[in-house]
Amino acid sequence: MMKALIVIDYTVDFVIGKLPCGQPGIDIEGRIAALTERFVADGDFVVMAVDLHDEANFYHPENKLFPPHNIKGTDGRHLYGKLGEVYQADEEKIYWMDKTRYSAFCGTDLEQRLRERRITELHLIGVCTDICVLHTAVDAYNRGFRIYVHADAVASFNPAGHAWALGHFAQTLGAEVIEGY
Repeated sequence: MMKALIVIDYTVDFVIGKLPCGQPGIDIEGRIAALTERFVADGDFVVMAVDLHDEANFYHPENKLFPPHNIKGTDGRHLYGKLGEVYQADEEKIYWMDKTRYSAFCGTDLEQRLRERRITELHLIGVCTDICVLHTAVDAYNRGFRIYVHADAVASFNPAGHAWALGHFAQTLGAEVIEGY
C-alpha cells in the first residue's frame, strides 16, 4: 500500500506566534521531526501543507474568526523548530504546498499528486487537531483514503477540541488514531 505523510501547519505562527498552540505544539516538535525524517528515509511522499494568507485579503472567511496569521513573507510561515531543519536537509524530497483554507485538499493539487502516485494511505500530523487536521481528515475520508492520525504528533490551542477531534477521527471517519509508529 502506498502511503503519504501530510504535515499540516507546523509553523512558527501556529506553535508560538500569532495563533499559537503553545506548550502542546512545542511538546510535539520532536515527534513531528522524527516522523517526517522516517517517511522521507522510507521514500514515501511527504507534503508540507502550509497555511498562506495575504493581509490585504479582507474577504477571507478566517479574518472574522482568527487574528492574522501565516502571512505571506513573514517569519510566522517558517516551519517551527526541528522540522525546519528536516525540511532544509531534504527539501528536494518534500513537496511544499501552500493552502488558503483549513483542508489541505481545498483549492490545491493534493488529490491529484496523491492519485498520480497511487497513494491510498494518509498519515496526518500537525496543528491544529480540531481545525486544519480535522478538515483535511474529513476531505480525505470523503475521497476514500485510509487515514492514520498520529495522536502524539497533533496539537491544538483548544484542549477540549483536541480531545473531541481525536475521538471523531476514529468514531466517525474510521481513522486509526495511533501512538508511536
